[in-house]
Amino acid sequence: MKNSHPIPHAHPETVADDLPLWGHELDLMDALLPLHTGQFVELGCGGARLAREWLARHAQAHITALEVDAVQMAKNLQTVTDRLNFVSAGAQAIPMPALHFDGALMLKSLHHVPLPDMDTAMSEVARVLKPGGWFYVSEPIYAGALNEIVRLYNDEGLVRPAAQAALDRAVAQGLFEPVSEHRFAQAVHFANFESFAQRMLYPSFADHRVTPELLAKVAAAYAPHQHEDGAHFVRPMHVRLLRRCA
Repeated sequence: MKNSHPIPHAHPETVADDLPLWGHELDLMDALLPLHTGQFVELGCGGARLAREWLARHAQAHITALEVDAVQMAKNLQTVTDRLNFVSAGAQAIPMPALHFDGALMLKSLHHVPLPDMDTAMSEVARVLKPGGWFYVSEPIYAGALNEIVRLYNDEGLVRPAAQAALDRAVAQGLFEPVSEHRFAQAVHFANFESFAQRMLYPSFADHRVTPELLAKVAAAYAPHQHEDGAHFVRPMHVRLLRRCA
């Protein structure tokens, strides 16, 4: 593990405005981790934007990206390369051999693992990592103005703490040892409410059962944040960096 320049360290949960703004999470990862070479796995990759930028920076890195959303996977499979492979699977059942990867990451995806499967997912990550391999988990903090809007139709007040508790249990069971924790904020911008709705209300991986009445309620909560240049939010984030025990 490396720490080549200043990074935002852990402190008690605060409102997003009190957190340092980090422009690109890949920069934080580069500050913390040896990303330049090795075999890595991203669990719940979505569109794999960060993975593609990672490979553009580091020509000797190889990434296997897992995703359960069939719509997104169909798009991902059109962009397979010799260094970026996609697999339709979840973290609770990783179809890869043991001791295969140098590092694993979950970006805003651990809380999407079904609650009964979270402990199994932790065991699976430990299984496929080499001894000493790193596990980087980045989860949204349940706070901030954007969260107050999203919770109107997708309240993650239960699953967010459950994700942290699963990590705690994995450490207590000796699967991983903690390395460091970091909290920061990410800028989030929407050009207008239509852009917000497309990205946040109607994702391909979930049906939020948005009725006309709920849509109107969400639009009303969003409206005060809309300005001539769009709506600007900050999303508070909590990173936990772990290492697989030998």
